[in-house]
Amino acid sequence: MKPEAGQAAPDFTLYNSEKEKVTLSHLKGKNVLLLFFPQAFTGTCTKELCSVRDDISRYSNAEAQVLGISVDSVFTLKKYKEDHHYNFPLLSDFNKDVSAAYGSLYHDWILDMKGVSKRSAFIIDKSGIIRYAEVLESAGDLPNFEAINATLSSLN
Repeated sequence: MKPEAGQAAPDFTLYNSEKEKVTLSHLKGKNVLLLFFPQAFTGTCTKELCSVRDDISRYSNAEAQVLGISVDSVFTLKKYKEDHHYNFPLLSDFNKDVSAAYGSLYHDWILDMKGVSKRSAFIIDKSGIIRYAEVLESAGDLPNFEAINATLSSLN
């Protein structure tokens, strides 16, 4: 079951593509945009993350830390980040715990893959409260960035 707007965000610690631990609760005092995505190097995921990369000043101006999360390994995410010059951390939820805690996990996906992150977006305010939650069933859909940007603007 996914957490809803108004609830405290489930805390987590994951490794980023540089093999450093990132803990959500350590980011209190900043807004956070969590973007769960199914898999690195796929078309829709790359389109989504490249659009965020190209518009990073919008998120910086909103005092928001963007975090991309997938079940890919830290090694895959490192290559993906390097190849596409992403300017925000990519976190590996290889064990699938965080995707599950956020209600963002396909039990069955394409090609008989199990346990892949659903494309999802969560905004967590500076106090650790979820202010926006969107979990998409279709991996080909993109989050509503108009609503995401409006929510971030309202937080500052």
